Amino acid sequence: MTTNQYHEPADELPTEIRTFARMVTSLQEECEAIGWYEQRIALEKNKSARAIMASAQKEEFKHFGMALEFLLRQKKDWRDILKEILFTTGDIVKAGGKAEKDAD
Repeated sequence: MTTNQYHEPADELPTEIRTFARMVTSLQEECEAIGWYEQRIALEKNKSARAIMASAQKEEFKHFGMALEFLLRQKKDWRDILKEILFTTGDIVKAGGKAEKDAD
């Protein structure tokens, strides 16, 4: 299945931008899969089926993490902003506001 991941003519975009767009699409797809599994797990009555779905969802977490890390390695400013938000404690919105101000 192809996706409409480009907003500009693909043949005019540099290779690294096309790769970047593919990885963004992959990240979106992993998020969707995680959400789908969350819904399925919430409704599934069979314990074995739930366990299989939970195992599959963990694979999606791994794929999400790898795609995110790839993108962060391409964009230093993204990494700088997200390191002030991810894996921290306290108010997430305040951390986001601070990270945004620090990025300016």
